[in-house]
Amino acid sequence: MKKDFLNFLGIAVRAGKIISGTELTLQGVRDNTVKLVIIASDCSDRTKKEISNKTDFYKVPLNASFTSQELKKSIGKDRKVMGITDLGIARRLNEIMEK
Repeated sequence: MKKDFLNFLGIAVRAGKIISGTELTLQGVRDNTVKLVIIASDCSDRTKKEISNKTDFYKVPLNASFTSQELKKSIGKDRKVMGITDLGIARRLNEIMEK
């Protein structure tokens, strides 16, 4: 399951359907362009709270199942927060996590 999720996340990056970084992701959540937020499980408590509050308010799904190392290996960048901008990709990633 984790491997499938991370592999599909890599495909989403190559397709250009991901924005990364806390500020860009939060802006995407506010603008309703982000359909799924992925946050590293080992990021700071402040960042987790900030992202969680926004995703709860705007009703955007949040996934915190992976460490920053796992995400870095998958997307090729050292990012702790990222947003999926494509609804189809976001749905597929959610389906993979539900397995």
